[in-house]
Amino acid sequence: MKIGITANPHKPQALRLARTAAERLRPQADVVLSHETSKALGEDRSAPSLDDMDADLVVAIGGDGTFLWTLQRIAAPLLPINAGTLGFLAEIDGNEPTAFEGALERLVRGQYYIDARMKLASQIGGRNLPDATNEVVLHTAQVAKMRLFEIAIDGRPVGRIRADGMILSTPTGSTSYSLSAAGPIVEPGVEGIVVASLAPFPAGPRAVVVDPLRTVGIRLVEPGKHGLVVVDGQSEHPIPGGEAVTVYRAARRAQFIRFSASFFHRLGGRRILPWNDEPAGSDEGGRADLPPPAS
Repeated sequence: MKIGITANPHKPQALRLARTAAERLRPQADVVLSHETSKALGEDRSAPSLDDMDADLVVAIGGDGTFLWTLQRIAAPLLPINAGTLGFLAEIDGNEPTAFEGALERLVRGQYYIDARMKLASQIGGRNLPDATNEVVLHTAQVAKMRLFEIAIDGRPVGRIRADGMILSTPTGSTSYSLSAAGPIVEPGVEGIVVASLAPFPAGPRAVVVDPLRTVGIRLVEPGKHGLVVVDGQSEHPIPGGEAVTVYRAARRAQFIRFSASFFHRLGGRRILPWNDEPAGSDEGGRADLPPPAS
């Protein structure tokens, strides 16, 4: 088995965990570090980039930005390990040594399952943009400038709205930027495209969930009023006024390596759900954790 490792090169803790992971996994697997990680650790500078890494699975260490950046470049299953400040998408907290070491052991023994998540593909003028795990956002090019946006479904305009921007989100991204725009929380197994507006005027109902088999187009109506399309907060793409970004379900899915099956348990303690995280009399029943590795 070939295991790739990538880490945020600007986070010392992420690099320390990457070195530890490589040392622990090498006796049991073929380990390859990404070019950026290998360079930061002072190892093989000829190591492949993520785009060229032919790994069976990849361990990413950092925060959500690291995970989203990695998922734009790989098709292999990803084990996200938090060494950042948020790590909402993370499966393991790298600051917990027992959990970290246990995750590496489960990895080589195949004691995990794959959580496949819908991604969004998008185009501007026929040019493909990177797939999004969380969201595709169309902002105005000038900060705090409200513009008129036109929304089209399957190529047919269905309405217009004045706002600072529009968010097209996956269910995974429904607890990210879309949530700050009053978008709904969507369980990842319920596929759909969340269409939410940023600071609309007049204020009103602010989000719609669209069938994932449809295409959604967003256009800055006024010519000369340019915009900026941002994919997962990682890549930016200018868009001329009058032109649309078209978004639809991607052919490829984001694949997360998971040890626990509870989406709602993962949200616990983050003050995201619209009910108390730990109601009186609750217990740990219903969790679907996999058994620990055999001794």
